[in-house]
Amino acid sequence: MRGLLEERLDGCEPEAAQPYDHEMDAVTESGVPDVLAPGLAAIFCGINPGRASAAAGAPFANPRNDFWRLLHAAGFTPRVLDPQEAAELLRYGIGLTNAARRTTRGSGDLRKADFAGAAERLEEIACSLRPDAIGFVGKIAYTGPFGGRVEHGLQEARLCGTALFVLPSTSPANAAVPWEERLRWFRALRALTS
Repeated sequence: MRGLLEERLDGCEPEAAQPYDHEMDAVTESGVPDVLAPGLAAIFCGINPGRASAAAGAPFANPRNDFWRLLHAAGFTPRVLDPQEAAELLRYGIGLTNAARRTTRGSGDLRKADFAGAAERLEEIACSLRPDAIGFVGKIAYTGPFGGRVEHGLQEARLCGTALFVLPSTSPANAAVPWEERLRWFRALRALTS
């Protein structure tokens, strides 16, 4: 399996990459927009939009979700942004997307079919936009598209030269992972992309 994953992830040639049409793919089924542009330091890939995000039309909108606070505390943003300010992330070299597009109450409600095409879409994003890293916010954000088992941190595999980094989920449902542990991983990704 490892050989097949490496072949998929490393097989993208830059000159063969097609431009990623982020305008066409800007709004997901849930109404939560992707925030993407070429040459970003990091693109954060969430698992899927939760109900609060779908209702707000903004990523990581649950007020108990630590995503925006962690971004600031790790040094990605100069202040804690509001989910409605997600487009401001581009000013700081950061983008956002989700592995699955369907809104659910929790990631446990997702099915394998919800990740259909996600690996190819992430590969297209990596090959055409060339971010330094994709930070997967939660193990399922990575394993949903690519399968297998994964640990937090930098992965051996790459997508068109883009580093793949798995972070703990910032969801309030992941309360078992303490704040300091989450922050440690966010800071490690920040160090990798600085």
